[in-house]
Formats: sequence, C-alpha cells, structure tokens
Amino acid sequence: MREKLARFMAGRNGGDSYNRFLTFAALILLFISVLTDGSVKRVFWYLSIAGLFYIYFRMLSRNVAKRRAENERYLHATRGLRSWARSLGERWTQRKDYKFFRCPSCRTLLRVPRGKGKLKVVCRKCGSSFFKST
Repeated sequence: MREKLARFMAGRNGGDSYNRFLTFAALILLFISVLTDGSVKRVFWYLSIAGLFYIYFRMLSRNVAKRRAENERYLHATRGLRSWARSLGERWTQRKDYKFFRCPSCRTLLRVPRGKGKLKVVCRKCGSSFFKST
C-alpha cells in the first residue's frame, strides 16, 4: 500500500510550507463556522471547504514548478514573521541561562549571562556601553 501511494505521488507537489499555512487557515475558518450562526456560518464553511479543495489541488498537482514558485512567494512574504518567531523561541529556551536587553542607541538585541551582578554591556553593533544588572 505504501509503495502504491509513493508511485501515485511521484512527480506531484506534495505538502509544503504554504500548504501547512492553508491547512491552518482552513481549520480556523471551519472553527469560526462552528461558532457562528446563520448565513455567516455558511460563508465561513464554504470558504473552509474551498480552502481544503485548493490544498488538495496543490498537493496533487503535477505542475511542480508553479507550486514551488507559489511556495517561494509565501516564504518570501513571511520571512520577517518567521525569523521573529524563531528568535522568540530561541530566547524562550535560553531564558534560564541568559538575560536579553536592547541597546538604548541602536535597539539591537543583546544577550548577557544571568547571575553575574551589575555588568557593563557593550553593544557589538554600535559600540555604545551601558550598565545592566543580570
């Protein structure tokens, strides 16, 4: 069975980052349709079903170049948001060992070890220095 599926999907686009985003958006629309009433409910439901059809169309498409271009446009448009979320996750995992500050002059994010008392922090980007307690 697995081999049949692999043969069927050969030369097709499959799942990518844009499809994951569309799936999440379709699920949110479906959830909103459950919470609302009347004609608004139908609109959100139809939008979510249309989104699911588009997701399957993209996954099963043999025009891989066009789907790859769509995915690249999505990745380019969301680059800033994804890098912000990644840095937020890194700061969250390092929160016990390091304290994070912003440079007062250039607003660069600086990382200082925790538990070292009052330190003179020198910004690597602009060279300004300031004192912070860790």
